[in-house]
Amino acid sequence: MEREVVVVTGASAGVGRATARLFGRRGAWVGLLARGRDGLEGARREIEEAGGRALVLPTDVADAVQVEQAAARVEAELGPIDVWVNNAMLSVFSPVKEMTPEEYRRVTEVTYLGVVHGTLAALRRMLPRDRGTIVQVGSALAYRGIPLQSAYCGAKHAIQGFCDSLWSELLHDGSRVHLTMVQMPALNTPQFSWVKSRLPRKPQPVPPIYQPELAAEALYYAAHARRREIYFGWPTIRAILGNKVAAWYADRYLARMGYASQQYNGEVPADRPHNLWDPLPGDFGAHGDFDDRSADSSPQLWLNMRRDWVGAAAVSLALFLAAASLSRRPRAAA
Repeated sequence: MEREVVVVTGASAGVGRATARLFGRRGAWVGLLARGRDGLEGARREIEEAGGRALVLPTDVADAVQVEQAAARVEAELGPIDVWVNNAMLSVFSPVKEMTPEEYRRVTEVTYLGVVHGTLAALRRMLPRDRGTIVQVGSALAYRGIPLQSAYCGAKHAIQGFCDSLWSELLHDGSRVHLTMVQMPALNTPQFSWVKSRLPRKPQPVPPIYQPELAAEALYYAAHARRREIYFGWPTIRAILGNKVAAWYADRYLARMGYASQQYNGEVPADRPHNLWDPLPGDFGAHGDFDDRSADSSPQLWLNMRRDWVGAAAVSLALFLAAASLSRRPRAAA
């Protein structure tokens, strides 16, 4: 396979960090976009040690001009962009009644409009060439909102609606540019140690929790599989399908369980630093504080990434069993 040029937003930590590292390990040249230079430099070192090449581009994806300038630098220094991964996000853990308009605006500008800005920058370059893939990092929360994360859930819902429109437009135009979205489960990333929170205890992802390297594998697969949408993890499937079938039950279940499941032991100091407005100094890496509770494998994802093989095997087995059944039938007497 020819060398790929890839852009990853939110590449300094968490899923973005793991994804950029995986692309680099597989030979890609990677443009690294995020606000925090320390994390970006850490990602660059990991990619170069793995044999790839990386370009550090401190960028606030809420600023469309910054995103466009970063895309131009990637193409000038690394070459035409083959894959663009929109991953950057922010959140606030808080009841709606305690949120401020400024907090909603900031989360929306980064988590939703950051995806729009990245997609537009990618389309400006991919459409004239009639090739390329845009990968959106989605969530089960794009379909099912949960308490205490209304700003983030609203932004993820917006991304889903934006992609529905763009999918139809690309089909209408007969474009070969591919758009895909990966709906994620709870992941062990550093965001829970730096997110702004009004919760009385430490915030956590809703268990079960998966390691970010699995998310990276799903995103790498999505960048090359030309599938419209990919669900990662049984919890994601359960949340999405369950909400379609019985949203009323999900409302009541989350009212009972949704607060406790997003918190764990220990109080949060009122003055705990957070990254809502500015990045925190330091290199946080890909993992959060939940290694001892996080799965490093997913049978569902494994099967999903091999569904063609699994389907072919199932058909072959069914045909074999049908043939065996017919061969065992007693023949009619002459």
